[in-house]
Amino acid sequence: MARRSARTRSLREACLAEALAIVEEKGVEMLSLREVARRLGVSHQAPYRHFPSRDHILAELVSAAFAAFAAHLDRARAGREPAQELEALGRAYLDYAARHPLQYRLMFGTPLPDPAQHPDMMRNARHAFAVLQAALGRHPPALGGPPGYDDINLEALFVWSAIHGVASMMQTDAVATLGLSSRVLAASPAHSMARMRTALAHLPIRAATRRRSRS
Repeated sequence: MARRSARTRSLREACLAEALAIVEEKGVEMLSLREVARRLGVSHQAPYRHFPSRDHILAELVSAAFAAFAAHLDRARAGREPAQELEALGRAYLDYAARHPLQYRLMFGTPLPDPAQHPDMMRNARHAFAVLQAALGRHPPALGGPPGYDDINLEALFVWSAIHGVASMMQTDAVATLGLSSRVLAASPAHSMARMRTALAHLPIRAATRRRSRS
């Protein structure tokens, strides 16, 4: 019985590893359970014992990427003061994107399976966003007083879109066509984060709350 359980785990893990290799080599469009089976040299029905459909194995890959990403962010902010926490998270975000470009593309550059059908995938994705929400909730707002829930979400979307833009830009070949010096390219991430710090310090984080109170 123990041997059978080990074989089951082994096949499941082999399917996930092969699916990730297919995505890396050929793109997510070429991922199929039949191709996974062919490359593993098993019956084309074998992967279906663990994954009911191609979307299920893709959701597992995305879920694992989000879980690793969230853990990376959690480690970066551990023990930080609020003033340093956001910068630590920004650096950790860029570091993860640079070290794990395939997983980064899976999370943010892939049409995701139906979220309603894959709650574990969405739970891990929301955990990663919650790390940023929590950090912003501890960040001193410009106008004083605790920020509202909508305010935090607005600022979280601003920070996320800005840092995502930097991470995505650094992964594209288009940057190389601009003729920029290596010094400028190397300084760009830190410069962008400094601009974000300035924006968070000087833009009223409670603007959304004030607009609602006037309406």
